[in-house]
Amino acid sequence: MNSLSEGYGLSKTAVIEERILLNPEQIQKRIRELARQISEDYRGKTCCAVAVLENGFMFMTDLVRNLEVPVICQFIKPHTHELWTGGASRKEINYSPSVEVRNQHVLLIEGLVQSGITSDYLMHHFKAQGAASVKLAAFLDKSSSRRVSLRPDYYGFVLDESFVAGYGLGSPHLNRNLPYVRIENSRLSNPPDETMR
Repeated sequence: MNSLSEGYGLSKTAVIEERILLNPEQIQKRIRELARQISEDYRGKTCCAVAVLENGFMFMTDLVRNLEVPVICQFIKPHTHELWTGGASRKEINYSPSVEVRNQHVLLIEGLVQSGITSDYLMHHFKAQGAASVKLAAFLDKSSSRRVSLRPDYYGFVLDESFVAGYGLGSPHLNRNLPYVRIENSRLSNPPDETMR
């Protein structure tokens, strides 16, 4: 597939021409590359992998299987609420279950990072809880939608403005089981509410 450009970016032209954006072979090849890099960076340490549900579960599964360091696997599900105070709105992020990160080398794993608000919040929270280190791994990085100053330490692919499904991503919950990533036509289906990711 010729939809990948330099630096694993996805070209908008190829997205329009093809419904399958990333096939299983492309995904697994990139995950093996990421796993080698992460294994080298975490050499001599135990990696505390924390996947953000739901989007991060498939990426985490394949990634940790390829790591060559000891791994602790944990999961977290953030919930966002919009609060109105004094005529202004603000987003509040809660999550469950709580995870133990004190003195751990945390690798936060996201399927898709868009605004970066949730990832940024969780990373700061883990640091405040005494994590020895915190890094971010994103399967897809939609940096054009970023609302905070955040860059993943590791990423699979850079995404343009398209809505996608498959490989753990869905709209809102369908198609997460697909072994590939496909483009979703925003005129035919409601795009997922990812404004806080």
